[in-house]
Amino acid sequence: MSATYDGFPGAVGVSRLRVYDWPAVDGRAGGGTPHLHLTCSEGYVVTAGRGAVQTLTTSGYRETPLEPGVVAWFTPGTIHRLINEGGLEIVVVMQNSGLPEAGDAVLTLPQDLLADPETYAAAVRIPADVPEAEQEGVARARRDLATRRFLELRAATEAGDPGPLAAFQRAAADLVRPRLDEWERRWADGAHAAATATGAQFAALRDGRDDHLTEAGVAATGPAARGRFGMCGRLDVYPGI
Repeated sequence: MSATYDGFPGAVGVSRLRVYDWPAVDGRAGGGTPHLHLTCSEGYVVTAGRGAVQTLTTSGYRETPLEPGVVAWFTPGTIHRLINEGGLEIVVVMQNSGLPEAGDAVLTLPQDLLADPETYAAAVRIPADVPEAEQEGVARARRDLATRRFLELRAATEAGDPGPLAAFQRAAADLVRPRLDEWERRWADGAHAAATATGAQFAALRDGRDDHLTEAGVAATGPAARGRFGMCGRLDVYPGI
């Protein structure tokens, strides 16, 4: 086992998020695009503004208030939607480093758009080679389409009908299944490697060895992209995190 891992602590991913303030289709002041993750937990560290995160699971619907100082997180399979009630900014912490950026997220789009990976990819794509105003229009239309389906799933769940949510979960799992080999490699090089290094450090210290301390290092980075249109807002994305 290697006793060193030089990636970001815990092999988590970090980004800065300014949640969309476009009025939503249900009358809320603003918010993000509802989606779930298949293998990654997600955490929010709220740094500014106020709002909430709406979540939907087989256990039901919940709305958790967000304000500066709040830390909230949820596990894979949780459909989540951010609500911006004014200036909501968040540091987002994602399990498994770059895995969410590699496709570990499925938006709550109509069922016909979840039919296969190609159809889904075309439905969620925001073109990079068009003016920003056009990118914003695509991002907003995508969000509103997913929000309408989220509201339908919420209504069915609250009415005691688990079928629509279960159908969405099955479709989401089917969409990502072809990517599992790629994801497993990312996990092996990231979170698994980080945990393995910690185990090796425990073993070394028990054996009276401290060689890994001589390999200490320091790293720093800035955003690789600022203000990118993400699922829930404008993102500052950090390379390799």
